[in-house]
Amino acid sequence: MQSIIGTFSNNPGPGTNIKTAPSLIHPGKTYPYVDNGEPMRGGMKDVYFGPDKSYVVAFYRDKQDYNSRERLKKLVTQYQDNFFNREGGDYFKELYCWPTDMVEVAGKTGLVVPAYHKNFFFKKGYATSEGIKGKEKQGLWFASAKFRHKQFTLRLDESELGNWLSYFQICVRIARGVKRLHAAGLAHSDLSYKNVLIDPVSKSATIIDIDGLVVPGLYPPDVIGTADFIAPEVLATKHLNLRDPNRKHANRTTDLHALATMIYLYLLYRHPLKGGKINSLDTEEDDLLSMGEKALFIEHPTDTSNRPKIDQVSKWALPWADVTKLPYTLTGPYLKTLFDQAFVTGLHNPNLRPNADTWEQALLKTTDLMQPCSNLQCDQKWFVFDNTASPKCPFCGTPVTGTLPVLDLYYEFKPTVWKPENHRLMVYHNQYLFQWHVNRNVVRNEKLTAEQKIPVGYFTYFQNKWVFVNQKLTSLKDLTEDKEIPVNTMVDITDGKRLLLAKEEGGRVVVITMANK
Repeated sequence: MQSIIGTFSNNPGPGTNIKTAPSLIHPGKTYPYVDNGEPMRGGMKDVYFGPDKSYVVAFYRDKQDYNSRERLKKLVTQYQDNFFNREGGDYFKELYCWPTDMVEVAGKTGLVVPAYHKNFFFKKGYATSEGIKGKEKQGLWFASAKFRHKQFTLRLDESELGNWLSYFQICVRIARGVKRLHAAGLAHSDLSYKNVLIDPVSKSATIIDIDGLVVPGLYPPDVIGTADFIAPEVLATKHLNLRDPNRKHANRTTDLHALATMIYLYLLYRHPLKGGKINSLDTEEDDLLSMGEKALFIEHPTDTSNRPKIDQVSKWALPWADVTKLPYTLTGPYLKTLFDQAFVTGLHNPNLRPNADTWEQALLKTTDLMQPCSNLQCDQKWFVFDNTASPKCPFCGTPVTGTLPVLDLYYEFKPTVWKPENHRLMVYHNQYLFQWHVNRNVVRNEKLTAEQKIPVGYFTYFQNKWVFVNQKLTSLKDLTEDKEIPVNTMVDITDGKRLLLAKEEGGRVVVITMANK
């Protein structure tokens, strides 16, 4: 679905009438839609609202061939059933704007698509005007530094921006959406901030334009992708004949380039490949080379030739365009590793790109490293603890005051032998502990039950010391003191202390270090 649902006012006026589109899938089922003679025009479709605006009917302007019609039929039957009528299905109903039926009117093929949730429309939009009020929250608005710059005329209102943690949570959802598509053998083929709507306030995202899904070997891609997100190998070979075996097409690995690019943009508000290096004096050729055959990560650890030149970037792009001041390492060790895999080792070697599940897990582990900034005026509000002796917020420079408990998670490799998990939890006042921290067999993903989402306890700074209040753990034990910690009691959090969180299989031990002493 082109990202146009909701921009069409659909006000009944002269010539308005209700028409009906019969389903091609369910005999006898019809969908009324409002035709005022001026449909909203997307790239390939004309779009009409249903009378109550709960759905749209989108007709392809061009005649769909047999393959295209078969793909659309599978999309609204087999794939829809596989995605939503099984464990975790409810989660994905919110994550995808998935077509629900296929229709035909006067020889034109169309899809019935649910309207977007109201969260995905700007309530205010610009801080200085109402120019985009009511428009969809395309990711482009949130991935660009200028729209959040205090002096930029068309900056977004602060009430629309969320905080830095919001974008990690949004990226988790997007990664899960891509993971699920790939697990089903599908590729989105045009993943971009135009085809993903996001809401930093509710920390939600919805993936749209689902009708372009690629099934390798069965349904080829309709497009090469959207500028900024097209994989280098696709751009480098786009001059070849469509059926040339050396031409690269959109597939699972090109989705992974787009996903990595999107995550980098949402967290750092700059493009990972658009730097200061000039590959051709011809602007069009330079763009093609810089994003294709000659693509180079702007923060490449050894080749600095594509670093942004600060005297040449827009003042609205600062400070984010300054990779020395705000390097990608501030996203933490897990994401730094994946960005290296995506934009260094995997940039021109698609099979080495991190998969969506790896991104999801790294994002989640990074949220466990985050601290709230004590400066109420800080734009980002959160930052990733950098494990230094004198930690401070990288965005506003505010130093951390007081001690910071750091919990390193250990698992039982074999009886009585415990190994670190390369996963730690940073503590802050009134932070929760969850089952996925307590037991490594509880995986933090879209399949979590309501019960598993309930905190088992919380950390708090109480009477000048850090404590953990046990709310639900029935076998919590202070190993250092050799003492059980019953439910509804608390235990001091001190340097070097070891806690057994659960005795059952998969239960973890945490070792506490007090940072910033």
